[in-house]
Amino acid sequence: MSERVYLDWNATAPLRPEARAAMIAAFDLVGNPSSVHHEGRTARQVIEEARERVAALVGAEPRNVVFTSGGTEANVMALSPALETPENKSGFDRLMTSAVEHASVRAGGSFASHQVEEIPVSGDGVVDIGALERRLIELQRQGARPPLVSIMAANNETGVIEPVEAAAAVVHAAGGLLHVDAVQVAGRIPFDISRAGADLTTVSAHKLGGPKGVGALIKRSATLHLAEPLLSGGGQERGARAGTENVAGIAGFGAAAASAAVTMAADSERLRSLRDRLEAGLARSPTVVFGRNAERLPNTSLFAAPGLRAETALINLDLMGFAVSSGSACSSGKVAASHVLAAMGVPGDLSAGAIRLSIGPHIVENEIDLFLKAWMKLLAGLSKGGKSGLAA
Repeated sequence: MSERVYLDWNATAPLRPEARAAMIAAFDLVGNPSSVHHEGRTARQVIEEARERVAALVGAEPRNVVFTSGGTEANVMALSPALETPENKSGFDRLMTSAVEHASVRAGGSFASHQVEEIPVSGDGVVDIGALERRLIELQRQGARPPLVSIMAANNETGVIEPVEAAAAVVHAAGGLLHVDAVQVAGRIPFDISRAGADLTTVSAHKLGGPKGVGALIKRSATLHLAEPLLSGGGQERGARAGTENVAGIAGFGAAAASAAVTMAADSERLRSLRDRLEAGLARSPTVVFGRNAERLPNTSLFAAPGLRAETALINLDLMGFAVSSGSACSSGKVAASHVLAAMGVPGDLSAGAIRLSIGPHIVENEIDLFLKAWMKLLAGLSKGGKSGLAA
């Protein structure tokens, strides 16, 4: 095929025109947003307008939005033993995360490895709220301090939507705090920080059509204090994150957030139809779709065919003009075993072939059909013992 088809929107989404325009305009601003002169105030106004737009996307107050270099920094910032609330000035000595979290959460932030516990998931990748509640009750009986808990809103590999509202209820009943990595849901499906019960929420610009290299950590309440910022010294972002702000990136983030808020409902409905079309086609082959019985993002499918390894599939699909991934795109181009599928109990030989296809508003039915033809060609080559010229 002469034109390529980009099917890796969970890794990064194409830049929205509104974001591009906002960034181009911001590049011409000369002032430092911390300066008090006219030029500085102009740059500051751009940041604050973007802060309002990002806050509105998740139902937060603008003053509770802290801009960062991306989702990973925001996650690491959130996972701090030094978080303080009016009820808890002593911080946290335990972090609990689900078994399917992004690598930046699984790393534990500022918590030592022995302070981190894992919450199991079901065979469909849904966090086991019962197991979480039982562990929280056990800790209370032991007289332990309430924990910080981190559960993603939707998984970046399977698209499975996690029960964060239920998690918030049991975490708050135990006196703990809940951090929600909402990177994959923000701008794709409705997410309200208060309704979800998230005390801290992470979002990222480039997942919703903004620029790469900018994200935000958002607090539900201004009373939650980041006592030990990762970056300190300049006083920017109300003291939560030092360093001159990325004005152009933040401007693009704000524009993308505003655009996503407008198009989200219509996009979601159409993307679900395209995903269902894809999976109906996959069902005509010996292909397994992971997490299919759970509620999922409308744009995401993770699947594998027995005997077909991800490396082989990725190379050949790329040569045929399709950009897909083998799961998370945060492994420096490596094709590694999926901890998500391992936590779901998927056998290693099957998970080794997992391919993630994630779509966005630009995708049309014909491109889904073309991908299905390419996938069937791969499987036909596999059934012939690899004698059809597939790359190894």
